[in-house]
Amino acid sequence: MSGRPGRPTEPDDLRRDRRAIHKPADLGTELRAARASATDPRQAIADVAAAYMAFAEQRSALYDAMFTHTVDLPFASTGTPAALREAFAELCEPLRPHAGDDDLETFAETFWSGLHGLLTLMRNGRLRHEEHERRLELLVGRFSR
Repeated sequence: MSGRPGRPTEPDDLRRDRRAIHKPADLGTELRAARASATDPRQAIADVAAAYMAFAEQRSALYDAMFTHTVDLPFASTGTPAALREAFAELCEPLRPHAGDDDLETFAETFWSGLHGLLTLMRNGRLRHEEHERRLELLVGRFSR
C-alpha cells in the first residue's frame, strides 16, 4: 500500500487495475494514428506494430500494468472494458485484409502474442537488441501475406 499524507491509501494492485482500465485508450489512439497514416495494407500492419512497440518502450510501467502484471480485468470477454476492446480493435483492423478464412480475433491475438513475446523477451535480455527491427519485419511479413 502507498498513499499521501491526508489521503487514504490504496493497494498497489487496485491502482494498477485502474490504470489498466483507463489507459488502453492512449494505446488505442496511438495505434489508430499509426494505421491511419499508412499508405497500404502491409504498411498499416508495420506501423501499428511499431506504434505498439514504441508505446511499450516509452511507457513501460503503464504497459506492464496493462499487459504484464496480474490484474482483475476480464480480457477477451463481453465484460472487457471498452478502452481495452477499442485498443484491440485497432490491432485487428490492419490485419483484416490478411486474415483470409481465419477468425480475425484469433488472427489478431496471435499477432499480438508475437508482439508481446518479442517485446518481453527483448526487454528481459533474452533476445539480441540489434535484431529487433529484423524480427518485427519477419513478424509483419508473416501476417501480411
